[in-house]
Amino acid sequence: MQDNSLDDLRKKIDDIDNQLIEVLNARMAIIKEVGALKKSNRTAVYRPEREKSIIDRLYKNHRGLLSRTAIEAIFMEIFAISRNFELPELVAYLGPEGSFTHQAAESRFGAMSKYLALDSIQSVFEAVDTERARFGVVPLENNQEGVVSETIDLLGLTDLHITAEIPLPIHFAFATRCENLQDIKKIYSKDIGFMQCKKFLNESFNGSKIEYIPVNSTSKAAKIALREDGSAAMCSHIAARMHRVPIMFDNIEDSTDNFTRFLIISKDIKNQQSENDKTSLLAKTSDKPGSLMMLLQDFYNAGINMSKLESRPAKKGKTFKYYFYIDIDGHIDDEHIARVFEKHKKDIKWLGSYAKMC
Repeated sequence: MQDNSLDDLRKKIDDIDNQLIEVLNARMAIIKEVGALKKSNRTAVYRPEREKSIIDRLYKNHRGLLSRTAIEAIFMEIFAISRNFELPELVAYLGPEGSFTHQAAESRFGAMSKYLALDSIQSVFEAVDTERARFGVVPLENNQEGVVSETIDLLGLTDLHITAEIPLPIHFAFATRCENLQDIKKIYSKDIGFMQCKKFLNESFNGSKIEYIPVNSTSKAAKIALREDGSAAMCSHIAARMHRVPIMFDNIEDSTDNFTRFLIISKDIKNQQSENDKTSLLAKTSDKPGSLMMLLQDFYNAGINMSKLESRPAKKGKTFKYYFYIDIDGHIDDEHIARVFEKHKKDIKWLGSYAKMC
């Protein structure tokens, strides 16, 4: 009786799966039409603000068991497949394969997209600037370690724009072919991995003679753990999956609030306004006393909320001068922001306006 009941349930699932395929094929047929229209109008294929509004609407209106995270995971992959129907595009990212930047890129562009792993942030910028890649994914800041200064500097030196942001929770997986912890003699990870997983290591291997071996990437750690007996890796989920190393423990990091904010950069995309936007700017200050204060005062008077202010040395000349990376709430085309930008346009560089994700 139980087997028959299970068979009935499986038959219902099969029927629903068949319906899903039919509906998805119908969606892709329309996507092909959209792609042809965008190509003729030279319209951008990637619209993160549109994708976010779809997920917001689906989550608001649905009455089922799916969480927002589940809805986002499903539809981000559908969006990625749809973009490949419209126009296949190459995505460059700070490598190697299996890095957290790779994981961030795949979370937005899907497993089917074509990727280019590069060994430096500058190489990612150059790939996008020369149109070798359509998009680039680079880290901007980690809430535990601070900003990535190279990314901010390159935003100031190039004409590339921020198309979207990706807040990614940084979770370490403990991956090994060993069946038991006592069989493990060596653990490989990036040096920061050992720093951020101290509690797990102390609780799991207290008193054990374990050799902790730093390597230059968590992806390399996973690769070693696959081939070396008695070893384990603390790595990203994507690295463990790519190298097919079984995950013994998940989310072993000390802090549950460890996030890295990644940026998607492109050459010529300007996003349309959405209901909840963020704008990034670079502001330089003149030698006139109070120049930064006057800019910040104008933001305040216009009712503009500033969520980030980060100083960077200008690196030109012999005097100590600085410019400032600034995040504000709103879109550059919002009337109150446009007025302030027009007033200070000689001292402000617009980096991008995009759907606010964090």
